Parts: sequence; structure tokens; C-alpha cells
Amino acid sequence: MAFERITVDPEVMGGAPCVRQSRVPVATILAMMADGMSVTDILTDLPFLDEEDMSEVLHFAADAVRDRTARAA
Repeated sequence: MAFERITVDPEVMGGAPCVRQSRVPVATILAMMADGMSVTDILTDLPFLDEEDMSEVLHFAADAVRDRTARAA
């Protein structure tokens, strides 16, 4: 699955997957959600992101878990 909104650049945030070439790692968004923040809360804190970004973060994480689970089997 291709993720147009998730970028990986070794020059940005140590190569961690980030949202749209920002310095906001996918892991940070996921941690915010895990801590109980709503999408609305996150978008208020990070107004340069949008709902499509949030959706792609979740799909990216799900795909990563599926891939990792498949490799472990």
C-alpha cells in the first residue's frame, strides 16, 4: 500500500516516518491518540495537518503492524 502523506527522509527526524515531510513523526501522532487526544485536539495543536493526514497515520500504523505480524509468523 502506498502512503502519499507519510514520508521518510534520512535527513529529517533521523529517518522516522513523518507526516507530509514535516518534523512530526507518525509515532508522535499515535502517542497523542493513545494518550486520549481526539483528532480535533491534535488538529488544533497542529493546524498544518488535516483529517486525511490523521487517517493515513492510522492506516500506516495498521499496515506496519500487519507487516510485522506476517514476518513474525
